[in-house]
Amino acid sequence: MALVPPGPGSAPVIAEVEMNGGADQSATTVRATVVQASTVFYDTPATLDKAERLIAEAAGYGSQLVVFPEAFIGGYPRGSTFGFGISISITNPKDKGKGEFQKYHAAAIDVPGPEMTRLAAMAGKYKVFLVMGVIEREGYTLYCSVLFFDPLGRYLGKHRKLMPTALERIIWGFGDGSTIPVYDTPLGKIGALICWENKMPLLRTALYGKGIEIYCAPTADSRPVWQASMTHIALEGGCFVLSANQFCRRKDYPPPSEYAFAGLGEEPSPDTIVCPGGSVIISPTGEVLAGPNYDGEALITADLDLGEIVRAKFDFDVVGHYARPEVLSLVVNDKPHLPVSFTSTAEKTSAAKP
Repeated sequence: MALVPPGPGSAPVIAEVEMNGGADQSATTVRATVVQASTVFYDTPATLDKAERLIAEAAGYGSQLVVFPEAFIGGYPRGSTFGFGISISITNPKDKGKGEFQKYHAAAIDVPGPEMTRLAAMAGKYKVFLVMGVIEREGYTLYCSVLFFDPLGRYLGKHRKLMPTALERIIWGFGDGSTIPVYDTPLGKIGALICWENKMPLLRTALYGKGIEIYCAPTADSRPVWQASMTHIALEGGCFVLSANQFCRRKDYPPPSEYAFAGLGEEPSPDTIVCPGGSVIISPTGEVLAGPNYDGEALITADLDLGEIVRAKFDFDVVGHYARPEVLSLVVNDKPHLPVSFTSTAEKTSAAKP
C-alpha cells in the first residue's frame, strides 16, 4: 500500500496511513519513512524548505528514520545530456553543456557547509535519523552522495557514489572505499548505496560484512525490474531495504528555454511524468511492507520488526554461517585515494604521533 497526497486545500503536505499495523509489537520496532518527492530544480534553498516540511510530517507520524531519494538536494539532471550525445560541429553543443554544468554546480552543496548544517538542524529539531541524497561539491568536482544525521543534530558522515552510471560519469566524480560506512545506531546498523551501485555484488558484500541491518537505497531507477533487485538484496542480506525515488513531472524542471529535456522525442508537456517513483520498503524475508508507489509524491512508511533480521539469518547469513572464506573472500581497500598528496603533511602527521 502506498501513501498519496491529499487533494487541494488539505492541511498536510503529504498524507499518511499507518503501514504494517499487524507487526509484532512485543518485538523492537522502528518506524521508517521513505520520501517520494521532487527536487525544486536549480533552487537549493526552496528544496531545503521542502525537505523540512516533509521531515516534519514524517516525524509527526512517529517516524524515527527518514530516507530521501538520490540527489534530492542539488537535483538529478534527468533529460539533460550536458551537450554530449549530440553531433559535434563547429558550434560545439558542449559549450551549452558547460553553461548547464555551471548552473548545476551552483545548486550543489559543500560538505561541510551551510546547507549541511541546516540538514543537521532539521534532524535534531524533529528527532529523526536522516538519510539524505545530495549533490556534493568539492571544489569544481561534483559527487552524488548520501549524508547521514542523527536525532541529536549531528552529522555522522557520508557515502559517495562509487560508480556513476552512463552519462552520470560526465558530471560526477567517483567515490572511493573510504566512504562506505555503516553506522551502529539505536535503531540498528544503517548504511546506503545509491542507484545502480546496488547491482554491484562485491559492494553489497562490503555492507553485509559491516553488519548492515537497515539498508537504504536512494535511486533514480523507476523501472518495475528495480523492485526485483530490492527484493533480492533484502533476502540476500537478511536486512530491511528502504528505496526512495523521486516522483517528477516535466514542470518540476526549468522550462524548455532554460533546460533542454532529451530522450523523450518531442519536448514533453508540463504534466508529463518523467520519473514515476516506485519507492518501496521490503523486509528481510522479501515481504513488501509499503509501496511501491507510482501514483505521485508520497511519504511511504512501515514499522520494521527488527526481530525479523535474526529470523532471516537462521537459514542464510551471507557473511556468516553461509560463507566459505577458504574458497571465496573479499578484500576492501577503504583508504582514501587523493590525486595530490604532500610529503610535508605526512611528515608533520608522523612527527605528531607519540
